[in-house]
Amino acid sequence: MSEGLDIPANTLSFHLKELANAGLVTQERSSRNIIYRASFDDMNALLRYLTENCCQGAGCAVLETRVARAC
Repeated sequence: MSEGLDIPANTLSFHLKELANAGLVTQERSSRNIIYRASFDDMNALLRYLTENCCQGAGCAVLETRVARAC
C-alpha cells in the first residue's frame, strides 16, 4: 500500500492506526502482519452525519482546480 500511495510505511501505519482508533477500519493480526479492513457501515454513517449536519443536507461543494501545465 505504501508503494502504491507513495508514502513511507511508518506514515501509512500511523494513519491506519488512527482510522482503527476511530472505528473506520478493523485490524487483525496474522503472525507478523496486521490486516486492515474498511468498516463501510461506519464510514457511511460518518459521511451521512457530515452531509446532514455540516453540509445542511446539500451535497458538499466540489471546487474545480486548474492544473498548471509545463510547456
